[in-house]
Amino acid sequence: MSENANERVVELAPAKVNLYLHVIGRRADGYHLLDSLVVFASIGDRIEVRLADRLCLSIEGPFARDIPADEDNLVVRAARMLAAAAGIAPAVAIRLDKRLPVAAGIGGGSADAAATLRALLRLWRLDAAIMDLDRLALSLGADVPMCLAGRPVFVGGVGEVIEAAPHVPACGLVLVNPREALPTPRVFAARHGAFSAPARLVVQARDAAELASMVAERHNDLTRAATTLVPTIATVIERLSAMPGVLLARMSGSGATCFGLCADADTASDVSRDLKRRHPEWWIEPASVAIETRND
Repeated sequence: MSENANERVVELAPAKVNLYLHVIGRRADGYHLLDSLVVFASIGDRIEVRLADRLCLSIEGPFARDIPADEDNLVVRAARMLAAAAGIAPAVAIRLDKRLPVAAGIGGGSADAAATLRALLRLWRLDAAIMDLDRLALSLGADVPMCLAGRPVFVGGVGEVIEAAPHVPACGLVLVNPREALPTPRVFAARHGAFSAPARLVVQARDAAELASMVAERHNDLTRAATTLVPTIATVIERLSAMPGVLLARMSGSGATCFGLCADADTASDVSRDLKRRHPEWWIEPASVAIETRND
């Protein structure tokens, strides 16, 4: 336990980006099996935790009104679960700065839950191995383990199989969401057709252009289903693809957020600025690929 009642810990909950996502099968329980290369952006929500008399959650930021601040929030569930595993009271005040759109295919609540676990490990001075953190993360949701890793990884199974990916070169990202929420279950329910084969990258990309070329040989199997539910996704991908400096445009996860892969962060900023002028109604943010999760 922390001895300093005034101590606070802040963790970034970075946006998750699926560079490719193949649906390779389906289990008997209905859950789909995946093969995906996941990276994390340099932008995201922020979680702040400090000791308190009881567990409480406050939410601020541009998307604060889109999520509940009650027991259903994954942040609250993560705090209660970790406290129970450690045998301590969940006496902590949590502040969530919600900067990413909700139900957007870029981590959302899963990234927030993972950041909460990381922050509370530090605040409560807990050992991750003893806490069996991977098991706790998976019990919170299929995307939480990959968000807990917070670095480029290959994802398998339903999201729980995490393997280190080859080195991902520095590159820029432009994240675009048409401000339309798209719950993941709806997308999987709308998906039809054959399954894809796994397509792990076996060599390292030397630069962003080579990474884009490798990823272009793969795809996101959920794009067609997501586009039938939110047709604007097709427009976003089309606009991104046409922007000078964008090496590859694709949807992330189950959507509706799409990304443009750029050579560097400066190019991503230029693309973002130009695209915002053309589409002020969309959520558009520049970023870079973060090699590992950082705290602030």
